[in-house]
Amino acid sequence: QVQLVESGGGLVQAGGSLRLSCAASGSISSIDTMGWYRQAPGLQREMVATITSRGNTNYADSVKGRFTISRDNAKNTVFLQMNSVKPEDTAVYYCNARISDLVYYTKNYWGQGTQVTVSS
Repeated sequence: QVQLVESGGGLVQAGGSLRLSCAASGSISSIDTMGWYRQAPGLQREMVATITSRGNTNYADSVKGRFTISRDNAKNTVFLQMNSVKPEDTAVYYCNARISDLVYYTKNYWGQGTQVTVSS
């Protein structure tokens, strides 16, 4: 059984910072790409940032220069440092990871989501 557990969401003022964490646990053999997605009310889920196992990153244009994704492979954890946040960053943030388990079955896993609210 594999699960992703997110933490670090909350309420922050515009211009402030927030750091999200997501830890993968369970019967894990390896983790490929990890990432953060978000979904605001009435909108589709969108990619925020992704990072490969080698550290290659990709960002949505709307967060470039403000958000930074990183990972600790030894701890199976991915982070999202959110700086200079804006009210439009308000959403539920979901962690995603492509994980191979101990019998090498590979699947995309999602966390339960963490609410980020930016006040103006």
